[in-house]
Amino acid sequence: MSSKVYFSNFRSRSKEENKISKIQQLFDKVGFAEFIQNGDLTAIKLHFGERGNDTFLKPVLVSSIVEKTLDCQAKPFLTDTNTLYYGSRHNSVDHLKTAIKNGFAYAVTGVPLVIADGIRGNNWISVNVNLKHFQDVKIAGDIEKADSMLVLSHFKGHGMSGFGGAIKNLAMGCSAAPGKVEQHQCSKPVINNECTACGTCVDSCPISVITLQNKKAEIDMKKCIACNNCISNCPESAIELDSKSLPEFSERMVEYAYGAVKHKKGRVGYINFLMDITPDCDCEAFSDTAIVPDIGIIASKDPVALDAASYDLVNQQMGLEGSLLEHQHHQGGDKFRGVWEDVDGRVQIRYAEKIGFGTQKYNLITV
Repeated sequence: MSSKVYFSNFRSRSKEENKISKIQQLFDKVGFAEFIQNGDLTAIKLHFGERGNDTFLKPVLVSSIVEKTLDCQAKPFLTDTNTLYYGSRHNSVDHLKTAIKNGFAYAVTGVPLVIADGIRGNNWISVNVNLKHFQDVKIAGDIEKADSMLVLSHFKGHGMSGFGGAIKNLAMGCSAAPGKVEQHQCSKPVINNECTACGTCVDSCPISVITLQNKKAEIDMKKCIACNNCISNCPESAIELDSKSLPEFSERMVEYAYGAVKHKKGRVGYINFLMDITPDCDCEAFSDTAIVPDIGIIASKDPVALDAASYDLVNQQMGLEGSLLEHQHHQGGDKFRGVWEDVDGRVQIRYAEKIGFGTQKYNLITV
């Protein structure tokens, strides 16, 4: 059994074909209004973008979805959760300031911003999933309490999961800080032989679990929360992730995604934006050039089919020269493996199907 996935490209020659119109047409075609009820507190889950990043979803596009949700007589709010790493969104105060700076102010979107896991990431509700890696997962309280949800994802690459789409948006994006720690527990940074004992990682560790021992940095793995601040700050690229641990990381991520919507069956819709397809997550404080041309917007009620179709649409493109894409430039080449050679992005799709979260088989319908 395949799932319906609706796709609209970016070609436009009239106001009826602009991006806002295309988004609203997809909203109607997929049937999101069928599950958004009068009076619903509807979470519109997105990524507000790290300070310095500029490829996150544009507020004007998000506003078009807000308008359709308001037409359903619902009470939508824009939401995300605080980050595990110590950037511009680590607590709700900084997170809200960043979201407003990036254009998501009430004056622009017409709806409130809610950081769903509280001021320091401790507002969460335990959801039983009874799966391979977790019996229970820690979902942000205000997302769990929402009546319905629309998940808006900027589809792009990711150094740990291969790509970030709807599944990752649910997993990391809907979990509270302790849940993010649980997902990362299997994949902590390791120090290689390039270490010069410069001490930069010691200074960058927010919880002071790195020390210099015998002219080399050492990490106390029992206390490490895998925020990966040390990796991004090391000037010698001497700290890295063990690629062998990444498949388990993806599986843990999928189990959290499953838990994020377990109590909202039939009441969640998904839209992936295949534009500005960068090598990295929008959590980076920069935006690298895209690895393929902009493609379009894609929507479904099945997050697994949606991510599978998005992955395939990206791979059908010719890779862009001058980007971080090192190989697989040809049509049909796996673009995300062309950037992150040791990371198989399809692990999350296969495992999500295995646990019954959705299907990777899809019927692509052009709108």
